[in-house]
Amino acid sequence: MRRLVRLLLMVSFASLLVPFPALAGPPFLTDDPEPVEYKHWEIYLASLSAEQHGVSMTAPHVEINYGVAPNFQLHLIAPMEYVKPSGQPSHYGYGDTELGVKWRFFNNEETKFMAGTFPFLEVPTGDESKGLGNGHPQVFLPLWLQKGWGPWLTYGGGGYWFNPGEGHKDFWYFGWLLQREINKYFTLGAEIFYQTPRQTDDEHHFGFNVGSIINITENHHILLSAGTDMVGPTSFYSYIAYQLTFGPEEGKGSGEAHLTNEVYRMSEGRVR
Repeated sequence: MRRLVRLLLMVSFASLLVPFPALAGPPFLTDDPEPVEYKHWEIYLASLSAEQHGVSMTAPHVEINYGVAPNFQLHLIAPMEYVKPSGQPSHYGYGDTELGVKWRFFNNEETKFMAGTFPFLEVPTGDESKGLGNGHPQVFLPLWLQKGWGPWLTYGGGGYWFNPGEGHKDFWYFGWLLQREINKYFTLGAEIFYQTPRQTDDEHHFGFNVGSIINITENHHILLSAGTDMVGPTSFYSYIAYQLTFGPEEGKGSGEAHLTNEVYRMSEGRVR
């Protein structure tokens, strides 16, 4: 109950500051199959945090997505990490680098249904001895589905994380999200997610997030989300980001923020 009260207080406070918006991927943990438009860019300056037996956060991380070809997107996350385990010293430094390629292999514009995959490679560039990295390469193989109708959009799916190393376990992540476009400036969304234990001493995670995007202009956006485990050890998740989007004018869409990630995507595997 204390977790829920804390989350609702934060969301209520945020709604006093800005109208609530959103769209797909960041600021949520669950991703979508829609890639960045061809020859377009998304650049995020963001921070993702989690409270679980201490505090872990990116402070900040840079995420870059580029539409390298129709239906294909390249992805990079370069994080600075801060960790403060309960009863232990804090550490700050560069964390693990995330690389990925999103491929939308099915798209029916008439029914607004699409499917795709977005595999990640977590490169162990962080110092494992300080809790800034995993110590071994990680690979995520997901399947994402999406359906739209009117101002509504729903998407989700899941995948399997290969997570080698002593004390580590391979694990599953599943999530689903529903969102509604309020107007061209903001959208509101909420997700539920489930993750199996990623370490031998970890627990199952079943939780939710609520989030929004504020489209300040066609190219400048603010992303926010907050959530908690309903079952599991994480008492609080949060995400905040500034997003810059740009690309050729020809064929350009509405210009609203396209939420690709986590997330946290960083998300599923990023906060340790």
